[in-house]
Amino acid sequence: MSPFKLALPLLLLVLGVAGAADGQAGRVEVPKVEREGVWQAPGEGVQTPLWPAEVVLARPDSGDHPEATGNGSPLVGGRKWHWASYVTRPTMTVYRPKGRNSGAALLVLPGGGFHAVAMDLEGTEICDWAVRQGMTCAVLKYRTPQVWPKVDGHSRRPEVLLGLEDAQRAMSLLRSRAGDYEIDPHRIGVIGFSAGAYLVADLSNAEARTYPAGDAIDQVSPRPDFAILAYTARMLAPGKGRNTLELAPWVKISKTAPPTLIIHAMDDPVDDVRHPMAYALALSEAGVPVDLRLHARGGHAFGMRPTAEPVTTQWPGEVMQWLRGLGML
Repeated sequence: MSPFKLALPLLLLVLGVAGAADGQAGRVEVPKVEREGVWQAPGEGVQTPLWPAEVVLARPDSGDHPEATGNGSPLVGGRKWHWASYVTRPTMTVYRPKGRNSGAALLVLPGGGFHAVAMDLEGTEICDWAVRQGMTCAVLKYRTPQVWPKVDGHSRRPEVLLGLEDAQRAMSLLRSRAGDYEIDPHRIGVIGFSAGAYLVADLSNAEARTYPAGDAIDQVSPRPDFAILAYTARMLAPGKGRNTLELAPWVKISKTAPPTLIIHAMDDPVDDVRHPMAYALALSEAGVPVDLRLHARGGHAFGMRPTAEPVTTQWPGEVMQWLRGLGML
């Protein structure tokens, strides 16, 4: 069976569980709707291609399938959430603060299980908040779907991860335009959710660019100055016992990774709390400053929408406190 034939059912599975917020009981399910169409940035966001049109990019598992947008089940914070998939030409959408400009910037990597990109719940809604805090904010629409292959019954990281290439390019693009965006090139961080949080870890620890440099933008550093991971996944070594905190072989730790904040709910039914615990311990052992904030309840994919669970209203304040402590704001 081709990767593309696998992609759609896996996509529906991921999207069916990725919104497990609002408490795990009593979630409201609504029909999933997906249609061909290129995602358009809402509000005053300016969407920019990551690469020039003439640059040939590796295709996601869906090949030349037209880009699609969708929304559906379950509701988060009483509202639908929307995704983009079959993304072949990645983009970065920039939102700029209207009032005070702190000079800091935030690159947002939404989740979606590497089958879709949750563009509002874990993307533009984060930027809505960030610009109110005086930050310039950019949402990455990265190439998807990319199925992680199964080996001995366990998923393994693809040797070439398209989302990481796109994240590195986006960080370099944002930093290369620091003057245009009126931001400090040394105060550009990244935040990611679920699969996007895994990309944040990859981006933070990569010792080199994972694709050949092609222009002047690729000469600019892709390393973030700070990193935030929310309900991260894919960190633990597969096939080990429940009490292990051994990292998966594809998780590399660098002593030069940026200061990192990790947020997770103990009752997350999708990504076990041991994933962030293992990553936090590994960073600390490497001498990287790391804060781990665990909340008793919140489930998975709560984004920034207020619900009955305290984490949904508390974690933005934790981020602001942490950033001020770093001197980023």
